[in-house]
Amino acid sequence: MTKLTPPDYILKSEEQLDKGYDPKVASGLLQFLKPYYARMFWALAMMAIVTAASVSGPYFVKLAIDEGITAKNPAALRNIVLAYFAVSVVQLGFNYWRVRIMSRVGQHVLYDVRTAMFAHLQRLSLSFYNRYSVGRVITRVINDVGTLREFITWAVLAIVRNLLGIIGTVAAMIALNVNLSLLTFAVLPLMVWATVAFRKAARKNYRKVRAAVSWTNSSLAENVNGVRVVQAFSRQSHNYETFSGYVNRYYLERNLDAARVASLFTPVIDLLGAAATALVVYVGGTAVLGESITAGVLIAFILYIDRFFEPIRDLSRRFDTLQSTMAGGERILELLDTPIEVRDEANARDMQPITGGVRFENVSFHYSDDPTLVLDSIQLEANPGETVALVGETGAGKTTIVKLLARFHDPTSGCVRVDGVDLRTATQQSLRRQMGMVLQDPFLFSGTVKENILFGRLDATDKEVTAAAKAVGAHEFIAEMKNSYETAVEEGGANLSVGQRQLISFARALLADPRILILDEATSSVDTQTEHIIQSALATLLQGRTSFVIAHRLSTIANADKIVVIDGGRIVEQGQHSELLALQGRYYELYKTGFQE
Repeated sequence: MTKLTPPDYILKSEEQLDKGYDPKVASGLLQFLKPYYARMFWALAMMAIVTAASVSGPYFVKLAIDEGITAKNPAALRNIVLAYFAVSVVQLGFNYWRVRIMSRVGQHVLYDVRTAMFAHLQRLSLSFYNRYSVGRVITRVINDVGTLREFITWAVLAIVRNLLGIIGTVAAMIALNVNLSLLTFAVLPLMVWATVAFRKAARKNYRKVRAAVSWTNSSLAENVNGVRVVQAFSRQSHNYETFSGYVNRYYLERNLDAARVASLFTPVIDLLGAAATALVVYVGGTAVLGESITAGVLIAFILYIDRFFEPIRDLSRRFDTLQSTMAGGERILELLDTPIEVRDEANARDMQPITGGVRFENVSFHYSDDPTLVLDSIQLEANPGETVALVGETGAGKTTIVKLLARFHDPTSGCVRVDGVDLRTATQQSLRRQMGMVLQDPFLFSGTVKENILFGRLDATDKEVTAAAKAVGAHEFIAEMKNSYETAVEEGGANLSVGQRQLISFARALLADPRILILDEATSSVDTQTEHIIQSALATLLQGRTSFVIAHRLSTIANADKIVVIDGGRIVEQGQHSELLALQGRYYELYKTGFQE
């Protein structure tokens, strides 16, 4: 039987997030609170009033006993009770507005954080997404921001309320009787010791619980995503035993450990509070019998003891919230501080309408975290309207070339020019508005078929949308769908075949009318029948545009104006299909092994 523990990478990840209070993280998160400082000031002022009203409660009880009941003064008793009720109404009103203000502040802060993260994610370069999976990014925006909601909306209120409550209660206790106050405070060293011990144990268990949650979620996601493979190999029983006997069992045991620690802490604090109350009742009762203090003072003091220990218990429980906030806040700030590698220069200018002339001038490139050259001294030119096919083995550098052309990355050395303009001197938006890209696995967004075709040109008419679909051979299957162009597209286009998604992406590219078109393995995932339709669509799509085509099928590249053979990040051959075959070099070898049909 294997060891009942999550994988090392999950444990290490949770250990890194095992943070206490971090002033840098707190300072970074406070930047989002700046626009709401005025509202928070009023909320704090109201909280001070609410705390004062709450602290005055036992004192009104003392007055009622001493000046009303003991003195047998009904009028005084009535007035004291009415005053207590009036103070309680004031407390209720201010408490309502205080909670409402802070709840609105909390929700607005979360809105601002999510908006800032989304805006930053839109500007981050592709190199960031090469390092971070979609799951990790979504966790930052949803889960980590969610941890702030609990802290800002409720925990901040609770912490400040508890601190103000302790201060007010201590002041009231000392004002009532110094000796009884000192007697109550005598148990504080034991309480501090119990709290520190609890925090250490809770911190250790909290880390294990987080690891258990991560392991459970990871295992569940893996089995759901791979359900076809699981069923194909009849692994249902084995996977169930693994999840039930190891993953879910570990989750259960760690939560039980945490529950045991939590269940021990509260009784210990209650016992210390009871001990303090017993001492006060004995000593105070003796003082009442000796007539050195009144019964009202003793009863008020007993009420204050409970109000003194309750905030201390609550502050200890807020430790987990603070820790998760620090961990989530660090990850949020880490994402927001991620540098944008491809930026427009300060004096970058919009590109005028281009004709599509492209030139790579001695271009070399490597990724920022890896010094190994992906492209080495690329010299390549495409005239306006030409179709350039890029061929080579997987990893040769074909896709990197078109990424540099779209300026998803900047060259390490050399430059890429369009119509003679160095792309680094032009704004990215003005360049990409005149470019189109169709990928091997086309991505469709949730919405309708028409909205997906309109994606690159929102002002197009219905007539233009239909014309684009007809031109690429997509209109026929769209018209046969239940709601034609208004048919809803499921997430990722799950309700469409690969070929249908590809034809819709072609229609989207054609409607956008780009001057430069990039096709990255656009026909490699379709069947032969669909490929014939796509080949007709390509003839329409490529006409009059400068096109860069990455493909493994001869039918896609044989008619290209120029075929460029990439090997190990270098251009080893370029020319037309017949010319390269006559050379019997690298292209000829690829043709014999992979391109023949």
